[in-house]
Amino acid sequence: MTTEELYELKRNQLKLLADYRKQLYQHPILKFFFLELTLRCNEKCLHCGSNCGDVPSEELTLEQYQRILDEVAEDFDVKDFMLCITGGEPLLRKDFFDILGYAYEKGYRWGMTTNGTLITPEVAHKLRMCGMKTISVSIDGLEASHDAFRQTPGGYKRAMAGTQNLINEGGFKHIQVTSVMNHQNLHELDALYEIFCDMDIDSWRVIGIEPMGRALSHPELLLTAEDQQYLFDFIRNKRMEHMPVTYGCSHFLGMKYEREVRDKYFTCNAGIYVASILCNGDIVACLDIERRPELIQGNILKERFKDVWENRFEFYRRGLDERCASCEDCDAKEFCAGGAHHSFDYDRNEQRICFKDQSFFIL
Repeated sequence: MTTEELYELKRNQLKLLADYRKQLYQHPILKFFFLELTLRCNEKCLHCGSNCGDVPSEELTLEQYQRILDEVAEDFDVKDFMLCITGGEPLLRKDFFDILGYAYEKGYRWGMTTNGTLITPEVAHKLRMCGMKTISVSIDGLEASHDAFRQTPGGYKRAMAGTQNLINEGGFKHIQVTSVMNHQNLHELDALYEIFCDMDIDSWRVIGIEPMGRALSHPELLLTAEDQQYLFDFIRNKRMEHMPVTYGCSHFLGMKYEREVRDKYFTCNAGIYVASILCNGDIVACLDIERRPELIQGNILKERFKDVWENRFEFYRRGLDERCASCEDCDAKEFCAGGAHHSFDYDRNEQRICFKDQSFFIL
């Protein structure tokens, strides 16, 4: 197959996806249900979209989580979606295993994201015993870069030890390492690859720092167009060697890189596949999206989640291209629908990241 034939195949598949996305706007399917257990964190990452750290955090009680899990199990088949646990650092909750043990007893499939620093051998064992299937541990560069980026001396060593404790425990379906690369640590990709090849992890998710949250105060860390292409080429080349390296779900990349750096074509899942409960009970779409009053769909303490999922989320069930003036005449809007919600500037109604004018972008 020639390159042009391949691109034409991708275009045809993307047109089918565009039609399917319109169906999802009318009939969304819950695939990922996120619970943000806390905003508290033992790290203070420079890229954190939620501004987590040593901060006040209004949090639901164990009893409230039990009621939520009961209601959702009554209204949905819990085997049809993944319960995704995050924070902050969720393991800071003293009742973490009470909450997730209850979810496991109710039949939920669950996984979590974590900085890994609190995963001792004992914690790894308890995670397996209460049914955790998948986990993503954040390791953002080599030791000096990771610790500086997360403003946590010793964080790298503890995260690597936590990951190894999970591997040693065994019995998990998927152990993933996620690395957020920035302009200053991008050159460490090859060294990180060698390290992770020597570990028995199941996949390595490599993403670029996003212009949101604290990262907006650190423009020196944002990736240039050349950085982005270097990142995509790195991932594509490793995947061509059949290595389990993947890019995140963010952004439409054009024909050169779509389906080359990840298994699926881009579509923003917010509000059509994904819903989340903030630690104060507010119901939102993706947890990475800017926290604005108009984007909150309800509150789980006052409303039943099923009612909100089925009757709200209108904001997410049409493309961002309808709100973005620069998308109006763009030939790519059929495929990207205005891009990802988490990188959208809701004051200016425009994307903070769009690759259509970059030299590597091919439509």
